[in-house]
Amino acid sequence: MRFARIGTALAVTMSIAAPALAQSDIRKPECVAPANPGGGFDLTCRVAQKGLDPHVDAPIQVTFMPGGIGAVAYNMFNTTRTDDASAIVAFSTGSLLNIVTGKYGEFTEDDVRWVGTAGADFGAVVVRSDSEYQDLAGLMEDLGGDLSSVVVGAGGSVGSQDWMKGALLVRETGASPMDMRYVAFDGGGDAIAALLGGSIEVYMGDVGEMVSHLESGQMRILAVMSPERLDEPFAEIPTAIEQGFDLEWTIMRGFYMGGEVSDADYQKWVDAFEAAYATPEWAEIQKAQGLLPLNLAGEALEQSIDERVARLRGIATEAGLIN
Repeated sequence: MRFARIGTALAVTMSIAAPALAQSDIRKPECVAPANPGGGFDLTCRVAQKGLDPHVDAPIQVTFMPGGIGAVAYNMFNTTRTDDASAIVAFSTGSLLNIVTGKYGEFTEDDVRWVGTAGADFGAVVVRSDSEYQDLAGLMEDLGGDLSSVVVGAGGSVGSQDWMKGALLVRETGASPMDMRYVAFDGGGDAIAALLGGSIEVYMGDVGEMVSHLESGQMRILAVMSPERLDEPFAEIPTAIEQGFDLEWTIMRGFYMGGEVSDADYQKWVDAFEAAYATPEWAEIQKAQGLLPLNLAGEALEQSIDERVARLRGIATEAGLIN
């Protein structure tokens, strides 16, 4: 397995038939974003809030539970909210990596119920609009020449998926990822604020969370870490691959529930997701958020999680994050 090709084949589209029911009877539905507002988890919950609205009988409330890049929420839904039938929690491929590397404590991927996906996202190399870096080649030249001269930051600690994206850049230059000047933040929103404030020079983010920020003109994406160039609104942004760097990172975005939620209550959410996936409105919401269609719910998602976790364990071992 090559460390630089870790995202290959993750963005798979599945078509799932919609159930007959129009709405799922879920009382006081809630989506928990396990970080501060403005980052990828916030984006993930907004997809559910908009896309599931016609398929649940009450508006979905988005709440924020920052701490440990998802660890606080994961622990809560494995302790005090294990049977909460009203709430889903946003996760990403980075969350799965944190489970694999033990950053969520003793709990594993088998301790929660995986409900549905919001779509697929991709890593992005982001700078301020007034940055000296006009393309990825210029950044890579500085990283390879003097690694300490570039301050990189993201919403995750060393070993997180955001750190891993930066590590891929450094590894491509031949330097050691462990020597990267990296600043960890508790979520993408905080990292973006640091980038705009000048505390860091490069933000290793996700392309989906950049939609609203790019419209402000304050930031610029040097490269998207996708296998091929994306459609609008990112059609003008080159991939790292087409700029000559063999770098890819694909991200699954989705939702889990507490492990003791009843089958009947769990199925209500699965039904709502499957109904939403069958509509053109869901696809439009995904596209507006910079996501590609990765539509998995219920058993299909649980199987995919098992496969992805196994793959990530191999990657983490190769990167020296676990033995």
